[in-house]
Amino acid sequence: IVSVIIYTVSCVLGILGNGLVIAIITLKMKKSVNAIWFLNLAVADFLFNIFLPINITYTAMRYNWIFGTVMCKLNSFLLILNMYTSVLLLTTISIDRYMSVVFPVWSQNHRSTNLAYLVCLVIWTFGILMSCPSLVFRDTAQARNSVICFSNFSLSRNKSYQALALTRHRAVNITRFLAGYILPITVTTFCYIAIFFSLRRNRLAKSKKPFKIIVTIIVTFFLCWSPYHLLNLLETEPNVVPRSVFEVGIPITTALAASNSCMNPVLYVFMGQDFKKFKVTILSRLVNALSEETGHSSIVHRSFSKISSMTE
Repeated sequence: IVSVIIYTVSCVLGILGNGLVIAIITLKMKKSVNAIWFLNLAVADFLFNIFLPINITYTAMRYNWIFGTVMCKLNSFLLILNMYTSVLLLTTISIDRYMSVVFPVWSQNHRSTNLAYLVCLVIWTFGILMSCPSLVFRDTAQARNSVICFSNFSLSRNKSYQALALTRHRAVNITRFLAGYILPITVTTFCYIAIFFSLRRNRLAKSKKPFKIIVTIIVTFFLCWSPYHLLNLLETEPNVVPRSVFEVGIPITTALAASNSCMNPVLYVFMGQDFKKFKVTILSRLVNALSEETGHSSIVHRSFSKISSMTE
């Protein structure tokens, strides 16, 4: 029941929220580097959101998969693709802010929409490649009176392949843990520590506005995905944790990870500059949160203004 509720809320909020963000950025805003980052974030989440009704149905039917093997593969593929594209975009945004603050002259000369589009293309390509194991290993099988959608790492029903299956399982999960969690959180943490000390040296650290939304988005992402990565990593060591923990925990942690796909639009609204002005519409709050402000005279202030988008 908990998983069904999480999936349902995520689906409704995600489709409406991310759909609105996509519409605002494409129709109402001029193209900027920040707009490109957050448009791609919204597209990644929206693609996953439109398939969430499948997860809702599967969970509500007590994990009886009725959608066939192809959809079993595609559904898992989209979840992992959403994870990789989101975390890599958030890491890229962190690096972008780091460059804008620590190397403002370089950033001013090289930061462009063309470069942002190229980086997004690389991120989507990498995300698709890293999500391909789902297309290879996800499978369906008859289990008692129902059909399950599961990871068949042996690619066979023969139990003699169990050692090979465990090796593949470990390789996939450890790769996801390192590339989709440890490396991004390390880079992101470094970037914001460096930004903090750079702003402090420039006497800008007392401001409460910088990075408020983007830091919250990043923290929210890792909070949602941490249990998923931890449990999937432990699953590769079957003797460490009782099997019952995975049977209960994996559906819930997967639903929690999926819920991150609806979080960003909510944060844009509730943490925008005009949240406390109750007469301001949700539309204007979103535009304000997603826009990129400029106009300060000095190089430091110009770079600081760039990184302050999504934060006021």
